[in-house]
Amino acid sequence: MNKHIEMILEASPVNVSHDTYRRECRYTRGIHIEEQEFLAILNTMSHDSRLYFDFHNPRKEFKKGTYLNGHSGLAYNIYEYYKQNYNIEISELINGKDFYVKIV
Repeated sequence: MNKHIEMILEASPVNVSHDTYRRECRYTRGIHIEEQEFLAILNTMSHDSRLYFDFHNPRKEFKKGTYLNGHSGLAYNIYEYYKQNYNIEISELINGKDFYVKIV
């Protein structure tokens, strides 16, 4: 399967709600991931990584059009998933900078 995925640099910041902190987070970069792929990524997460992900994205639905808050643990899980399954390395994802995920 020929898969293409890349970081998206936004001309204007994208706001994503962070219900735990009760504020909007502004991101100038993100990644768009297909719904099934994202669910597969969640299934590969360790228990601790999933707890941290849920802390940053409480009560969010995992469906097309949903924006999620990214964090370094999620970045690593996404990076590893695409590297192992498609031999794609998204190194700019794991550089420690904030990002959003949009489920497409």
